[in-house]
Amino acid sequence: MRRNRNKTEIPIKIISHRGASGHRPEHTLASYELGARHGGDFIEMDLVATRDGRLICRHEQEIGGTTDVASRPEFADRRTTRTIDGREVTGFFAQDFTLAEIKTLRAVERLQDVRAMNAMMDGAYEIPTLEEVIDLAFSLTKELGRPIGIYPETKHPAYHVAQGLELEPTLIAVLREAGLTGEEPELPVFLQSFEAESLRRLAETELPLVYLMGTEEHWRHFTTPDGLAEVAAFAHAIGPHKSLVVPENEDGTLGEPTDLVENAHEAGLLVHPWTFRSENHFLPADLRSDGEPGDFGGFAAEYEMFFEAGVDGVFTDFSRHAFLCREHFLDPQPVD
Repeated sequence: MRRNRNKTEIPIKIISHRGASGHRPEHTLASYELGARHGGDFIEMDLVATRDGRLICRHEQEIGGTTDVASRPEFADRRTTRTIDGREVTGFFAQDFTLAEIKTLRAVERLQDVRAMNAMMDGAYEIPTLEEVIDLAFSLTKELGRPIGIYPETKHPAYHVAQGLELEPTLIAVLREAGLTGEEPELPVFLQSFEAESLRRLAETELPLVYLMGTEEHWRHFTTPDGLAEVAAFAHAIGPHKSLVVPENEDGTLGEPTDLVENAHEAGLLVHPWTFRSENHFLPADLRSDGEPGDFGGFAAEYEMFFEAGVDGVFTDFSRHAFLCREHFLDPQPVD
């Protein structure tokens, strides 16, 4: 049954996942800006630390897949293997570069096979810092006449602690300097992490905290009423993989909603599932169109299912698609 939402209520939040990453290489200022212009309410970013402790926006500490570093002969000796959360990763790591060195690199499209148009923009954009994203959010808020918030994630925070590059103190300091801490920050802010301890270290900001949840077995407890009650002791929202809200059937088609949203709301938690993508490659089998993996499918039906389930926001690579689907859901127009 459709929830009784209306224009006077806080609408479903559109969280521009790494910006408009379906249209621009992810984690670039161009991607972040377009996500806001396409109707996004929040600029979402992953944060990792450089050798000199600056916070930059990258999907992972390993930057070989999202920058042109592998083609730079001056950095060839930086290639190495590290163990992150029990997994060996070989490549180039942000922690082995100063910010000045990072600024010589350029972003490349991570999903080259699916997003060929984005790949045509390889080399066009710098790697942004947290401070630059905050400046952009303030600028867009003024220009667009509506608040554009930020939604940073501490990426593998325990690993950063072990490397002597703790993320939280720097993140807190940058937010405080920008007027983005306390109960009434100058722009809306959510802080997110897969690690509860990181969120506890961020509690002093007085900002809403989001506990991210994957599909691995150890997350299952936190989808139960008892587990959600535990989460509510240190967070204000959950960010579950979308299959925890609406799973797929064995044949890959879209299934029926679970009781996760209802139970989370009972625990006082908002629900912001991730990640919505409009291409056939990522959609449930019954929503794919006839075409290539990178062609758009029936994404509107997927958003509708999740909006009906009562989610409070969505992480999306296509903010415009989410925006239009949200507007139709909140105020459906009759078809002649």
